[in-house]
Amino acid sequence: MDGQDDYVFATRTHPMKNIINRLPLLLLLFLAAPAAAQTPPNAITLGYSGGTGLTSDLRRVIEKERIWDKYGLSVKAIYFNSGSLMAQAMAGGSITAADSDLPAMLSLAVSGIADMKTIAVTINRLEHIFVSRKNIIKPEDLKGKRLAVSRLGSASDFVTQMVLRMWKIDPAKEVTMLQAGNTPTRMTALAAGHVDAALIGPDNLHKVLATGCCRVLADLSELPLDYARFGVIIPTALIKNQRDMVRRMLMAYVEGIHLFKTRPKLVYSIMEESGIKDAAVQKDLYDRIAKSFREYPIPEANGIQGALDSLTHPNAKTLKPAALMDTSLLEEIRKSGFIEKLYGREPRSEK
Repeated sequence: MDGQDDYVFATRTHPMKNIINRLPLLLLLFLAAPAAAQTPPNAITLGYSGGTGLTSDLRRVIEKERIWDKYGLSVKAIYFNSGSLMAQAMAGGSITAADSDLPAMLSLAVSGIADMKTIAVTINRLEHIFVSRKNIIKPEDLKGKRLAVSRLGSASDFVTQMVLRMWKIDPAKEVTMLQAGNTPTRMTALAAGHVDAALIGPDNLHKVLATGCCRVLADLSELPLDYARFGVIIPTALIKNQRDMVRRMLMAYVEGIHLFKTRPKLVYSIMEESGIKDAAVQKDLYDRIAKSFREYPIPEANGIQGALDSLTHPNAKTLKPAALMDTSLLEEIRKSGFIEKLYGREPRSEK
């Protein structure tokens, strides 16, 4: 990097306008991709975003233990460096489902671009940490500073704006927002001094603090807020057209969460493969994330409402959470005794 030209200065236009304006191009780009409703039986193209290990490690547990295979699924995971790009891919029909950045994916439904339903919420709270340069001691010190998000219209953008408003800072007038890419890119920008603050995932916190550039300004997990941050979202048509496949996908996620919570050594091995080798860092991260993953990841109105409250589209103020979620599949799975059999007890009710 060589100065601020490496980052895109973002104007505070409506985030979804970028998606809407590019839809004709997106449709051409994805014309050859099958529509979600026409996905072959048992084949799932799964989008994930952000570069964070929160949901990536869960997916890798599922892959490593061949849980997709166990439930007769062929899953191809595709990485996007922001939730807004993943939303564009969903709008164009190139992915079947997404398991991260729920707020960005919900924007598709809120804006009327796509009919989507959240069918699971794996983490129902904010998990990221607001990290700032060391000269920023308190939230009000952010006024006049440069803040990095992945892209406009992504969860990092929505959450950053929401937290700023909670701190009585106008994100449109009192800070400069930069589109800086995924978490590793934001960390590089922070360390180099090109930006003054950014959201960082807990799996990367130790790396950015080790540079000596920065401090923890706020741990967002401490906020008393239900927020549907991570989970599984699909086109509504898929529930009707391939319900059995979707049910088996959810069973795989539920079993993956069970493995994550009950086999820490398996998770440690995955962290080590990702470059997290310090045993103390592994344990701290594992304890935090294992606690956050929900044994019964059913969507709840409060969490969806929390995500809606962070969106800027006018429809988000009037749309009801029930219109954006389908709980029937996970209810069926629980009634079958599947989750109770995994844990040897009733699943805990976790926020």
